[in-house]
Amino acid sequence: MRSIKQPGAPVPERIQWMEARGRAFAFTLQADLPLLEAARRGFAAEGFAGGVLNFRRGTLGPFAYVMPALSKTGENAAFYSDTYRPGGVTRTKLGSMTLGMRDGAPFFHCHGLWTEADGKASGGHMMPDETMVAEPFEVEAFGIEGAMFTAEPDPETNFKLFGPVSAESTGAWTTSRAFALRLRPNQDFAFCLEDFCRAHGIARARIHGGVGSTIGARFTHGGMTEPFATELAITAGAIAPGASGAPEAALEVALIDYTGGIAEGRLIRGDNPVLMTMELVLEVQD
Repeated sequence: MRSIKQPGAPVPERIQWMEARGRAFAFTLQADLPLLEAARRGFAAEGFAGGVLNFRRGTLGPFAYVMPALSKTGENAAFYSDTYRPGGVTRTKLGSMTLGMRDGAPFFHCHGLWTEADGKASGGHMMPDETMVAEPFEVEAFGIEGAMFTAEPDPETNFKLFGPVSAESTGAWTTSRAFALRLRPNQDFAFCLEDFCRAHGIARARIHGGVGSTIGARFTHGGMTEPFATELAITAGAIAPGASGAPEAALEVALIDYTGGIAEGRLIRGDNPVLMTMELVLEVQD
């Protein structure tokens, strides 16, 4: 399987996880607010301090983003491009967000695909402090209670990355058992989730959110992404028993690579290792 040497030594725990409770809900992002604040308000209105969300068509402007890029210094296995700030209104095609905490304040990690005002199709990593909601649009969210994605230094990748940690209860109404996960580098995305579900007796689960990167990509439709550095969003995901009865992951994703190549489809199980990180929430359904 493909692998990329990271600057730091791999830690023994290859999945950072925290059991939680949660609930799915929808809300509308308010216009004329920073995207971060609009997301925070939507979760807070349901009693949650954080969680994950997915969206389709929306409008952003002003808007700022970065794409995956090669590392110029060698201090990371890959890095980010310079910041792009397209003019006018950018219209999203899809995206996924993790809402958590960084340096004691709300923060998000958000990847997506979009079309800029000049018609250019692009994608990447949205900048929380420079992106505004231009027009209201709806998102599908999953709030978590008892856990929080918190950005902390990660010696393995030499980045400050979101990972789930224990959090005080906010008293939010919840309906489901859930697990907040962060998958570490150089392990297959699907197999990693399947191993986790087997270890925790989970036969069926729905995936919410889903922000991260893979080392290129191989799709069931036969397509592939060769450039190794990507920014990826999960567009749909589930765990269910396969033909053998063991859990199998079905992962629909969209990504952009460091050359600007865009790809969408279902990932082949066993051939899509994580590059830097993968954050998501599993909602247990059995």
